[in-house]
This record gives sequence, structure tokens and C-alpha cells, in this order.
Amino acid sequence: MLFPGFTLETVEIGDGPIRLRRGGSGPPLLLLHGNPQTHAMWHAVAPRMAERFTVICPDLRGYGGSLKPPATPDHAPYAKTAMARDMVEVMRHFGFERFLVGSHDRGARVAHRLALDFPERVEKLAVLDIVPTIEHFERADMSFALGYYHWFWFAQPHPFPEAIINAAPEAWFRAHTSREPKDDGFFHPDALADYLACARNPDMIRGMCEDYRAAVTIDLEDDRTARSAGRKVQCPMLVLWGAKGKIGQWYEPLPIWGKYCTAEVTGGPVNSGHYLAEEAPAEVLAAFGRFFG
Repeated sequence: MLFPGFTLETVEIGDGPIRLRRGGSGPPLLLLHGNPQTHAMWHAVAPRMAERFTVICPDLRGYGGSLKPPATPDHAPYAKTAMARDMVEVMRHFGFERFLVGSHDRGARVAHRLALDFPERVEKLAVLDIVPTIEHFERADMSFALGYYHWFWFAQPHPFPEAIINAAPEAWFRAHTSREPKDDGFFHPDALADYLACARNPDMIRGMCEDYRAAVTIDLEDDRTARSAGRKVQCPMLVLWGAKGKIGQWYEPLPIWGKYCTAEVTGGPVNSGHYLAEEAPAEVLAAFGRFFG
């Protein structure tokens, strides 16, 4: 059984429902998932963290069992500002005005915006396998375009990428997630079943693509505005990346994040590919334990 001792519930926020798991007791810890996954990616991390923390693992809007607004020309319903606001509402629902955040991939991009827009809410922030979105785009070269081709494919106008993915969602999922490493054997069968069920939902595929369309439009504008204004993450940061993945090969993550944070930035590589929490949960747990205390 995944998430022993956790409840599976749906919380209604201003814009709609958010599916989540909740368990444990102690200081609040919000865990945000990546693409094309759901909160289930934290199944090997959340129960151990729940021994010391109240752990809340939601599905981001557009993903899993959470709200999935229609596609719009400006992609504003999927702006990271909106997705970050969702998380503030979720945590307030449970009575938490200030909390810790652990995050991976797309969820880490939401977490970055959460720390910028609501600095009074985030006590500490951990991001897994990303550098800031604006850094990706401004440093883009052929290696990035080939390695992260899906950023540009998903961002094509609706409904072009959706139509292709929906024609063979399981084949797409396995091809998308098997690039690093070369198989999906590290996915727990129950977590994989949840991912595939969501991939078969055309609304989720639309939401995912809108997330990436927002990244190249409204999110990029918001990131440039924040940088021009000198706004940075104000809390301590933990930065982890997969030693077998691309982040550490292409970038120097700690110095880059140091430019976007006024507090201490620590971290390093984990012996995994992109899916750190599922490929190397013991290393992630050890790092989280040291960082979150």
C-alpha cells in the first residue's frame, strides 16, 4: 500500500478541487510533484517524512485528480502565479500559514514562484532537478533543444500536441519517461498505474500542455519582471539533481541558484536520473532530513 497512514482527499479551493494525500504530524511540509506524474511520486519519501512532519502532497492544477481549466489564449489559468496561489489556499485550508516545501521538476517551478510571491509563507525550499526556467531559455542551445524537446512540443498551439499524445497516451508516457534512465522499472506499479490513468485523460494532457505554454509566455514575463525588480527567494534552499541526468551536465546548479536566492543555497548530485524521489529515495530522505531538520 502506498502512503500508509495517509488520507486521500479532495480540497475545494477558489478555482476548483485539489486532490491530495495528507499524513503525519508536526511542522507542515508541502511536497510538489513533477511532470507527467502526480503526488504518487512521493510514495517512498512522504511516509518517512511523516514521522516528523505533517506532510501534504497535492496534485498540481492540470495534473492528476485536480482542477483542469480549459485552454485559453493567454494561458493565465496555468501561470505559475496561479498554481502557487493554489498551494497557499491548500495549506491555509489545513491551518498552515507558514510551511516547508519540497519539490521536483514542474512542481519545483511552482515552488520557486511560491517562494517569490509569498515569501512570508515558505520557511525553507528544496528543489529537485531544475534550474530557474528563465535560465533554461536564455541559455538554450542545440543540446537543450534536443534534450528538452518536449518543452517546445508541448508549447505548440492547442490542440496540436494534445491530439498526437491522445492517439497513444501510454506509448507517449513510456517514451517520455524512459529517456533517463532507459527504463521505467523504478516506478512503483501502483504509482505507475496512477500516472497512466491520468495520461489517458485528455483533460490532463491539455492541462499539461497549457502548463508548458504558460512557461514560454506569461511565466517568462513574470520571471523577467521579478528579476528586474531584484526579487529573490528569501529562505534557505536545498538544490538536488540527478547525477545521471542533464542538469548537472549542462549547468552549475548551486551558483545559478545563488543568483536567485538571498539566503544560503546548499545541495549536490544524487545517484539517479531525473526521477530522484523514486530512483534514489534514501538519498533524498537523507538530504531532506538534514535540511528540514
